[in-house]
Amino acid sequence: MSLPVDATRLAVGTLTVLPVEPPSTVDRRVAALAMTLAPLAVLPLAVPVALLVWAGDRLDTPALLTGLLAVGLLALGSGGLHLDGLADTADGLTVPGDTTRRLAVMRTGDVGPVGAATLLLVMSVQAVALAGTLERYGAAAAALTAGLGVVVSRGCLVIACSRGVPAARGDGLGSAVAGSVPLPVVLLVLGALTTTALLLDGGRGVAGVTVAAVVAGGVLLRAVRRLGGVTGDVLGAVVELALAGYLVAQVVGSP
Repeated sequence: MSLPVDATRLAVGTLTVLPVEPPSTVDRRVAALAMTLAPLAVLPLAVPVALLVWAGDRLDTPALLTGLLAVGLLALGSGGLHLDGLADTADGLTVPGDTTRRLAVMRTGDVGPVGAATLLLVMSVQAVALAGTLERYGAAAAALTAGLGVVVSRGCLVIACSRGVPAARGDGLGSAVAGSVPLPVVLLVLGALTTTALLLDGGRGVAGVTVAAVVAGGVLLRAVRRLGGVTGDVLGAVVELALAGYLVAQVVGSP
């Protein structure tokens, strides 16, 4: 099987619930290309979320309800994988003890109080920020924001998988993709996201990409310091927090 086919299957199968055949091979080249293709792989999620936001306004649905439904649809479309990673990462980063204990807590899959509170807070921020965008700029602009937010947040995975970033453990998704994306490719992806956001959404789009990238970098630094590297859960946390950052940038400081 060709490299692009395997990479596409890995990206789509990891980031969405769309039924795809598993890749025949998962090596460093496949992992790197899969993370690079992440913004394109999630277009089947971004488009329905954008359409839901637009339709919600056309049907006079309250903006906050539309925001909540959009966040819920995105969670369903990704199988809740990133939300699970966010909760586990929050628990692991805050639990007392050494790195071994933190990773063990993350592996159990149980959601502790910190993880639950983090889920509630982040999803609320996403929904409220999207609702604020809808109220301020209207259906078309909010739909575009929602779609771009999905694409950009997944694009930020290249930051967490950039060359030199270690895996926190020797198994799992994190170990397969950690450190796989060369720095020039990271810059290329971020540049492409910024250019796309500028062309489609002007300064607000650029602000969203900038904030999302900074948030992703902050999560990455914290994970490396507390966990020794990234895991699949950390990648999920990067996605959800980058999305929150992108959406918040659309309403904070805006007229």
